[in-house]
Amino acid sequence: MSTASARQAADRADGQRAVRDFVAADRELALLRELIEATSRGPRVEPLAAAAARMIIDSIGADVCFVHVLDDGDRSLTLAGATPPFDSEVGRVTLPLGSGISGWVASHRQPVVITDHKESDPRYLPVSALCSADFTSMVSVPMETDPGGLVGELSVHTVQRRQFTPRDVELLQVIGRLIAGALHPARLLRQLVARQRAHEGYVEQVIEAQENERRRLAGDIHDGISQRLITLAYRLDAAAQAVHGDVGEASEQLGAARELVGLTLEEARAAISGLRPPVLDDLGLAGGLASLARSIPQIDVEVQLADSRLPEHVELALYRIAQECLQNVVKHAQASVARLSFTLNDDVAILEIVDDGVGFNSAEHPLGNSETRGYGLLSMTERAELVGGRLTIRSRPGLGTAITARVPLQPRHLRAPGA
Repeated sequence: MSTASARQAADRADGQRAVRDFVAADRELALLRELIEATSRGPRVEPLAAAAARMIIDSIGADVCFVHVLDDGDRSLTLAGATPPFDSEVGRVTLPLGSGISGWVASHRQPVVITDHKESDPRYLPVSALCSADFTSMVSVPMETDPGGLVGELSVHTVQRRQFTPRDVELLQVIGRLIAGALHPARLLRQLVARQRAHEGYVEQVIEAQENERRRLAGDIHDGISQRLITLAYRLDAAAQAVHGDVGEASEQLGAARELVGLTLEEARAAISGLRPPVLDDLGLAGGLASLARSIPQIDVEVQLADSRLPEHVELALYRIAQECLQNVVKHAQASVARLSFTLNDDVAILEIVDDGVGFNSAEHPLGNSETRGYGLLSMTERAELVGGRLTIRSRPGLGTAITARVPLQPRHLRAPGA
């Protein structure tokens, strides 16, 4: 071959390499755009991992891709994304950190390339759900981000034998870092949501335990103290009737004792009601609020109540808020009319009490004026926050006061009346 022919052949080869490099660069740019687009759809782990797995297959030309994400305890990997037919196993396959090739790659933060006979590798661990024995060649790389550290691991597999190149490994590592950067905030959000749910569950359990204890105490008072006082009252009545002759002093003492028994019995009944309002168990929140409104003769209380049942701890909190609020209206508002409403709007329970009393400047005193601050507004605020809600107070001098409690509810928390 002449020198000119050799030069032409070399130029053609250089041109072909340039075209291949251009195509590869264009493919990687398209992959980057797809990753950015997937990230912009929302910070959720599983959709991001699934989108990444599909993009990797398109980019590197493998048969299947698995994306494992480190769990919240940093002790195991969970399959968060996979290409068909293994996408149905997402969330169902878990590997302890360090177990299997994927676990080894994640714990050592080093890539692994296996061209064939991966079953002979001492790190290999068969996973029946993923049919890993059907694949011959594989590449596994860690997914890391700074400053988050290890996020997970991704691997690609081929049925036919394939000699993965250093460029393939480098591309997967770059993709792994990009995915890690997108998955890290998603993991943080998932951890935050999990902790919030755990906190809500803890609060609910605490309130439920308190209510169970209050029920027990109420039952003990009702079955013990109240019954004994009733029996004592009968005996005192009988003793008064049985006395003959000059019984002035005895009758006076017996009358005083009878009066004391009556007062004690009223206190016991009030204590029972204070521990756990029986009306909530009998009539639900709407019936309890209606009964509460009727029990206040000092002002005219208008009611608008949705007949819906809520979780017990939410019903109790709203009932106590209404009870405290109406007591404040009677004691401090100098009102003639109040409106009590309970509604549900877009899975939010809303309790509102509005009066036409003297009011106060809520901008200067968000928890009430100097006269009312010590009478339960803080307690109402804490009750609302304890069940995940919020209390707002709106008032102006001479224009009355409106107190609103809003408690977000999960759809599963809503119950049909009487359920």
